[in-house]
Amino acid sequence: DMEGWSMQAATIANPNFMMGMKGPQINDHHHRVNDGSPQPIDRPNIKDYWSNCLNQLDYAFQPIVNIHTGRCYGYEALLRHVETVGFETIGSFFDLAYMDDVLHFVDRQLRKKAIEKISPVLEENGAKLFFNLDSRLLTSTDYQTGFTRELCRSIGVSEDCFCMEVSERHRWADPIATMNILNNYRNQGFKIAVDDFGNGFSGLQMIYYLEPDYLKIDRFFIKDLGNDHKKRMFVSQIVNIAHTLGSIVIAEGVETESEYYACLGIGCDLIQGFLVQRPQLEVSELKRDYAHIYSLAQRNLRKSNSHDYELIHTQMENIEPIHYQLKIQDVFDRFRMNPEYSFFPVVNESNHPIGIIREKSIKSFAYSKFGRDLLLNPRYGKSVLHFVSRFPVADIHSSIEKILEIYTQNQGIDGILIVDSMQYRGFLSASALLRILNEKNITLAREQNPLSGLPGNTLIHQYISQALFDTENHYLFVWFDFDHFKPYNDLYGFRNGDRLILRFAEMLKGLNHNGKRFVGHIGGDDFFMGFRNENRDQAMEIIRGLLVDFRKDAESFYDTKTISMGFVVAKGRDGTLRQYPLVSVSAVVVELPTNRSNDVCCEDLSCLMGELKSQAKRSMDKLCIHRLNGAESDQAVAPGGPF
Repeated sequence: DMEGWSMQAATIANPNFMMGMKGPQINDHHHRVNDGSPQPIDRPNIKDYWSNCLNQLDYAFQPIVNIHTGRCYGYEALLRHVETVGFETIGSFFDLAYMDDVLHFVDRQLRKKAIEKISPVLEENGAKLFFNLDSRLLTSTDYQTGFTRELCRSIGVSEDCFCMEVSERHRWADPIATMNILNNYRNQGFKIAVDDFGNGFSGLQMIYYLEPDYLKIDRFFIKDLGNDHKKRMFVSQIVNIAHTLGSIVIAEGVETESEYYACLGIGCDLIQGFLVQRPQLEVSELKRDYAHIYSLAQRNLRKSNSHDYELIHTQMENIEPIHYQLKIQDVFDRFRMNPEYSFFPVVNESNHPIGIIREKSIKSFAYSKFGRDLLLNPRYGKSVLHFVSRFPVADIHSSIEKILEIYTQNQGIDGILIVDSMQYRGFLSASALLRILNEKNITLAREQNPLSGLPGNTLIHQYISQALFDTENHYLFVWFDFDHFKPYNDLYGFRNGDRLILRFAEMLKGLNHNGKRFVGHIGGDDFFMGFRNENRDQAMEIIRGLLVDFRKDAESFYDTKTISMGFVVAKGRDGTLRQYPLVSVSAVVVELPTNRSNDVCCEDLSCLMGELKSQAKRSMDKLCIHRLNGAESDQAVAPGGPF
C-alpha cells in the first residue's frame, strides 16, 4: 500500500513555491542557522503544535476537465492558509514537518481533511482527486503503512478515484524502491501522475520506468504555447511519448483561448488552469460541466474537417472490455467463448481503458506447474491488474495522421484503443487504419488540382474559413497570379504553359518542406499560400524572394532571342499585335492580426483580393499588402512600400 506517501498539495497560484523556501517566520518553535533555513528545536508538545497548525489549514480545489467536452474529470487539492500559521510558502511548511519527523503525521491529517471535504463532489460528479506526494516521506522516521486504503474505504471513495502526483521536487533516496512502491500502489487500483513534467531534468527517465497513468505538462511549456514554435515542438513530442505509453496528458496552467487551442491541436487530453476555473475553497462552486470549454471545442469542430471522425467511427471495432475487478476464472471463460480474440481491453469503474490483457499472458502462467490452481485460488491474490499490459490510446476526435503517428511509434501492436471523452469506445486495428488511410487518400486526390497535385479550391476555402474564425492567431494570406501568361501560352503552346505552372507549384512546395504552411492551386495560373503565427517580416522576405526567383526561372522557358529582347510580340484580347513583358508573378498579401474582429467572410475577402490584384500588377515589385481591421491598427500599405 502507498499510505506512507505524503499528500503535499502544491499551489500553482503561489509564485514562490518553486523558489527558495524560506520557511516560516521566526517564532519560538524553531530557530535559523546561518543559511536562513528553519531548524527544529526541542518541543515537548510538538504534536500539539502541528495539530494546532493543521486545524487552521484548508484545501482549495481546481478542476481538471476534458479538453473536448468540458466535463470535469478530477480536482487537484491545493493547500491554503499556511501563512496564517507562520509559514511563507507551502514548501517551507513541509520542510519543517520533515525535520520535525512528523511528515507522515501531518500528511495523514491533511489527506483526511481533503478527502472528507471533496468526497461528496467526487461521488456526485464521478471525478477523481489529485494529490501531490512528498517523496521524503519514505525516509521519515514516523513513516507507516496501512492508511490510504482504509481511509478511502471508510469515506466511500474508491481506489480508482484517488490519484497521487509525483515530481522531481525532492530527490528520491532510493529510485528503484520508489518505483516498486508506486507500481504496487497502482496494482491496488490507485492512479499515478507525474507532475510538473518538463520542470526538472530527469522527467523522461521517470516516465520511462514509471509509465504513469497521467502526465501533467508544466505551465512553463503551456504559457504562450500558440505563439512559440519551439514550445509547440517540445509539447508535441511529450504528448506523442505519453500517448505511446498509454498515459493521459494534462496541460497545467491554461489561461487563454490561444493556449487552449494550441493544447487541443497538439493532442492534450485534459486541461487545468484559470481558463477553466480558479481554485475554489467552497466545493459548492465546483461544477460537473464547464460549458465555456465545450463551446470552445465546438467552435473548433465547426471549423475543422469531421471526415476523419466519421471514418474512425465507422471502422473501429467495439470489442467488449473486461472490468479490472473481474475474476480470473471469468477471464478464462471470456477467451474460451470468444476464440477470435487474442486480447481484451481492460477498463476501470469509470470505463477508462487501463490497458489490455492478452490470452497468452495468463496462459503462460496457467500452463506452468500448479499455475492454474494458483490463479483460481483467491488467497493467492493474483488479479486481472497483474496481467494488464499498457496500450496506446487515441481520442476519436484526433486526426488520422495523429493516430497513425502513435501507431507507428509502437512496435508489434495490434492497433489503437479509441476513447471519447476519456471513455472506452472501441478498437482500431492495423487493417482498419490502412482502410481509413486509403479512403482518405482517395478523397484527398479528388480535392487536389489534377495538374499540380496541390490542394484545390475546396481545401483552400476550408483553410481560409477556419483561419477567419480563428481570431486568436495571426495569419498571412497570399494570392499569386501570373502576369502576361496568355501571350506565352499562345506562342509556346499549352504544354509549355503547363510546364511553367508546374515549375511555380514546385517552388511553392519547396517553401512548405516542413508542412507548417498551407499551399494550394486555385486553378490555371492562380495559387494561394497561408502562413500561421510566423514572423511577418521573415514571411514577407520569403514572398519577395519567390517573386524574384520565379521571374528569373521563367526566362529559361523562352528562346534565346526573346530573352535578349525582354519581351514577346503577340495578339491581345482585341486581336491587335503588341509587345508583352516576359512572364512574372504578382502577389496580394492580406494580414489577419491577432485579436481581430470576426466580421469578415470568405466572400468579403474575395472581393478585397480582386481590388488589390490590379494594384499588385501595377506596382514595381509586383506586390500589394493589406492589413485587415485588428487590435493594433487598420492600414493599407502602399504598393511596393514597407510592410
